[in-house]
Amino acid sequence: MAKEHKFSGVFTIDGKLATKAFSKKRVYGEKIVHGYRVWDPRRSKLAAYILKNPPSLPLRPGDTVLYLGASTGTTPSHVSDIVGKEGAVFCVEFAQRMMRELMDVCEERENMVPIFADANKPSSYEDQVMGKVDLIYQDLAQRNQAEIFIKNLRHFLKPKAHGLLMVKARSVDVTKKPSQIYSQVEKELLKEGLDILDKRTLGPYELDHMAFAVQAR
Repeated sequence: MAKEHKFSGVFTIDGKLATKAFSKKRVYGEKIVHGYRVWDPRRSKLAAYILKNPPSLPLRPGDTVLYLGASTGTTPSHVSDIVGKEGAVFCVEFAQRMMRELMDVCEERENMVPIFADANKPSSYEDQVMGKVDLIYQDLAQRNQAEIFIKNLRHFLKPKAHGLLMVKARSVDVTKKPSQIYSQVEKELLKEGLDILDKRTLGPYELDHMAFAVQAR
């Protein structure tokens, strides 16, 4: 039996994270048990973040989410499960091969919208995102991860709404220690006037990664 997690829209089955399946079709070979999809923290940084026991999760049923770096749709599909029929997930991806697989996932989920675009240029897809959003989630392997995140916050985030940034230290600068990268990113976020609600590394599920949860003022 699935048990409710402390975060809305998240469940556990036999001690493993799960979400209630919005579609019966599997996305990445995950197990589906009585209508719930087991959520692998080694395949999803958001699942890893939840297992690190943050004080809150800025993602709820009914939310509108802008997802930057949607890849083949693994984590976005679980976000789709959480936000449900009343929510929406706008999925930005720039790699053609990834986009083809993402579109297959979106075809099965009416609350997921694929957007083939460069997340570094938010003005190029602002007409495809239906107004301001409740959450911006970013998982990109780019040197200027914080800059891209901030650009999109300025364009799309509602006042007092939230952002979740998954920082890949080795994609920013392999010559620096991850702790130096995290400190640099934190300074950029604070300079933008964001409140940092939480920050934590994602080991052992993902090495050299840190999640930043922020809120706009």
